Amino acid sequence: MAQINLLPWREERRAERKKEFLLVLGMVVAVGIGLLLLGDRYVNSQIDNQKARNQYLTDNIRVLDQKVAEIKELQRRRNQLLDRMRVIQELQGNRPIIVRVLDQLVRTVPDGVFYNSLQSKAGDISIAGIAESNNRVSSLMRRLDASDWLQQPNLDSVRAATQYGDQATTFNLKVKVQLPDSDTGAGE
Repeated sequence: MAQINLLPWREERRAERKKEFLLVLGMVVAVGIGLLLLGDRYVNSQIDNQKARNQYLTDNIRVLDQKVAEIKELQRRRNQLLDRMRVIQELQGNRPIIVRVLDQLVRTVPDGVFYNSLQSKAGDISIAGIAESNNRVSSLMRRLDASDWLQQPNLDSVRAATQYGDQATTFNLKVKVQLPDSDTGAGE
C-alpha cells in the first residue's frame, strides 16, 4: 500500500481553524469593546442628562427662593402697614374719647379746686392740683366716681399748702378712664 501522508492537510486545516478561531475571537473582542463603549456612552449620556435636569431644578429653585424672599418682604411690609393703619384707626377712634374725658374732668371740678397738671398713661389719669380744703378734694373724688367716663379715683397724697391759704392743700390722685356701657357696645 502506498503511504499517504495526511499530516500537511491536517496542519493546513489546523492552521485554518486557528485562523478562524483568532478571527472569531478578534470579532468577539471587537464587538465586546464596541458594546462596552456603547454602554459607557449610554451611561455617560444618562449622567449628563441627569446633571442637566439637576441644574435646571437648581436654577428654578434659586428663582423660586428669590420669589419667596420677595413675598416674605412684601408680607413684612404689609404687616407693618397694617400695624400703622391699626394705630391710626385707634388714634382716630380715641380722639372723641379724649375730648369727652377732658370735658368730664372740667365738669367734675368743684369750686375751690384747681388742677396744676394732668397726665394720661394707659387708661389712667394722674391729676395734681390745689384745693381750698380737704372737703373740696373729697367732693372732687365723689364727682369723679359719679362720672360715666371716669371711675375708681384713688388719692395718692394730700399735703398742706399754707402759701395758698390756711386750709389749702395740694393733692395727687389717679382716676381710671371708663367708657360708658352704650359706647362700648357700639364700639365693639
